[in-house]
Amino acid sequence: MTKELKINDTIPTFSLLLSDDTLLESKELIKKLYIIYFYPKDNTPGCTNEAKDFSSLIKEFKKIDAEVIGISKDSIKKHKNFIEKQDLKIRLASDESGETIEKFGIWVEKKMYGRSYMGIERSTFIVNSDGKIIEIYRKVKVKNHASLVLERSREILN
Repeated sequence: MTKELKINDTIPTFSLLLSDDTLLESKELIKKLYIIYFYPKDNTPGCTNEAKDFSSLIKEFKKIDAEVIGISKDSIKKHKNFIEKQDLKIRLASDESGETIEKFGIWVEKKMYGRSYMGIERSTFIVNSDGKIIEIYRKVKVKNHASLVLERSREILN
């Protein structure tokens, strides 16, 4: 089991393919604020609402020079379909192996209807221009989350 990341930790090393066919590499996450959010699955109600909420605020994030990236275990093909179907304005990264999700410590045991299973804990990390984690949201509730992250990002930059 991976140790839980804390505020001021450096983000783990990773390299993931993005929905725009570019590579997202942790070592390149510099010079701006990054909002990296992890979610369970494309085209499910909560994940769709979260992605739409971040997309609706993307211009506000860009005004403060912050980049929003969603990560799940879905394939790039599924991500592209999700983006097109929901008219999303954010980029999505594919972690089909789950290696990056493990490194962030959010592959956890979940329970539903009396059964246990492993899954992604909906989480958001705000990463500064030095690659340090400056805010962590775990067990995220979707409603108003994107707005909360935007407001916190503004506070951090002021």
